[in-house]
Amino acid sequence: MIEAILAAATTPTPTPAVDPNLVTPGPVGFVIVAVIVVFAVLLIWDMQRRIRRVRYREEVRAELDAEEASTNGDSAAETDPKA
Repeated sequence: MIEAILAAATTPTPTPAVDPNLVTPGPVGFVIVAVIVVFAVLLIWDMQRRIRRVRYREEVRAELDAEEASTNGDSAAETDPKA
């Protein structure tokens, strides 16, 4: 039984004769892949730009909020009779 399995496993299978020009993507496949890569790079570049813009806006908002809080704190201290 084991000998039959080993004999079947070691028997080479015939490879079909395939024309390599029929199974390769060729120039059309290369152009399609190149367009997809260029599109992905542009998409990533645009997303980084948008994320950076949102981050800068948040930093500016935080600075304005801190400045407004300090301005309100100074004016409250000046008008507070208990202080």
